[in-house]
Amino acid sequence: MNSATVAQFYQALSKDNLDQLPTIYHDDVVFEDSAHHVEGINALSAYFTQLYENVEQCQFEIEEQHDHDDVGFLVWRMTLIHPKLNSGKRVIVPGVTHLKFQDGKVIFHRDYFDMGQMLYEQLPILGSVIQFIKRKLGQ
Repeated sequence: MNSATVAQFYQALSKDNLDQLPTIYHDDVVFEDSAHHVEGINALSAYFTQLYENVEQCQFEIEEQHDHDDVGFLVWRMTLIHPKLNSGKRVIVPGVTHLKFQDGKVIFHRDYFDMGQMLYEQLPILGSVIQFIKRKLGQ
């Protein structure tokens, strides 16, 4: 397995094919993102099921993929439509995934992205405050 296989999987991922996670992920996978740390394929499947429950659209565009031995990296753009974010309009978030492979599957998956850009800035009151702070920090 390599990052190209994972990239293809994520470009096709939807709430309708979450049952395919065990074909990509090792039973003992460790998955981390800006808000969660999940261990094991069953916990990962439950996490993804919860994530996709209210999502109207979540698509990944893979811009780059790199591999070296049993390590891979993906550079991506996620387009997300969720009724509670950005008034139900799309949110585009860039990110990077660090992957480690073992026994032909992903044993470690860590996503790096701006949680503020994806979530906090999309909430009605908090979003305005965070955007104000970012503008002030940029001056």
